[in-house]
Amino acid sequence: MHQTRSQVRRSLVLTTLLALLLGVAGAAAPSLAAKPKPDPKPGDTKIAGIDVDRTTIPELQKFMDKGKLTSVELTNFYLDRIDALNDDLNAVITVSPTAEADAHAADVARSGGDDRPLLGIPIIVKDNIDTTGMPTTAGSWALAGSTPGDAFIAARLKAAGAIIIGKANLSEWANFRSGPSSSGWSGIGGQTNMPYVLDRNPCGSSSGSGVVAAADLAVAAVGTETDGSIVCPSGANGVVGIKPTLGLWSRAGVVPISADQDTAGPMARNVTDAAVLLGAATGVDANDAATTAQTGHAFSNYTQFLDDDALDGARIGVWRAGTYNPDFVGPVVEPILDDVIDALEDEGAEVVDNTDIDLSATEHELDALLCEFKRNASAKALARCGHKGYFIV
Repeated sequence: MHQTRSQVRRSLVLTTLLALLLGVAGAAAPSLAAKPKPDPKPGDTKIAGIDVDRTTIPELQKFMDKGKLTSVELTNFYLDRIDALNDDLNAVITVSPTAEADAHAADVARSGGDDRPLLGIPIIVKDNIDTTGMPTTAGSWALAGSTPGDAFIAARLKAAGAIIIGKANLSEWANFRSGPSSSGWSGIGGQTNMPYVLDRNPCGSSSGSGVVAAADLAVAAVGTETDGSIVCPSGANGVVGIKPTLGLWSRAGVVPISADQDTAGPMARNVTDAAVLLGAATGVDANDAATTAQTGHAFSNYTQFLDDDALDGARIGVWRAGTYNPDFVGPVVEPILDDVIDALEDEGAEVVDNTDIDLSATEHELDALLCEFKRNASAKALARCGHKGYFIV
């Protein structure tokens, strides 16, 4: 089958991420719905003849505009899928009690001419992002029952029409709790399992978000990253993850580690959906001074850049040193990287391939993170917020 240049690029990037980042590690999550459990059909991703697994958000919007699909149908599909598969995956900690009502409201809004970019689209966000009506726990029993209002980015996604149908499991405290922790494990959610190989962990800390996207438990997901927590589970689970430039998405209302490195970002099954989410959640937030720098530089629609000329003149660095064991996986990874570099250059990009990069600047990263975490997530800071939000200042 013929592939467009954009499809080839996507395939190459996903292949590279899978080769570089595949993780090689289960408690069952509690039942999330009272209704009878349907038979698990992981390969059945069709509604009314529409394969939602292979359909982008803009395409889903067209189907709903034409009356071929409703948000209620789409939302119930995902709620049933979570109910059927989550016992094995442990990817979802909480399901929204208002999900179906929110979907019905979206259908009513559409019938009145509403055309917001995420209208009626079910998504799931990582459980360290404050979301009205659902606990925000970071996977820790210390925060169980904490129900703050929407984080800025959650409010932005809802303003774009998204339905947040649940919260994703994660490495507890975004994997900033101990040295020998297992990626994807939290006290509340148990061990998240990779959907392709259930006895391997899905990398983290945005483990649940990666599995949600890969296993089709929502149209798309949101994760957070301090250092690798979006890109690693995206690679391990074969999805598209973007860590935005710090300040493009607000950090306010996200359980923090480091004000200098933290940011949330989209995780989706395709580049288009990741781009839709990326633009929807941008905005200047009075509670996060870093967002003011985006003024005049951010876009609400990043899909405008998804064309065959997107890489013309782009300067892209390839970081090899220290990212994989050259003796163990080098013979597999390096030819893939070489092929990707060739493909990028064929698309007009300038590739800077540095095999020896000075990493001395990262030697003291842990020391810095420990200091920032103590300041940003202290008991005093949590008490000051009254468990209604975790604001990075």
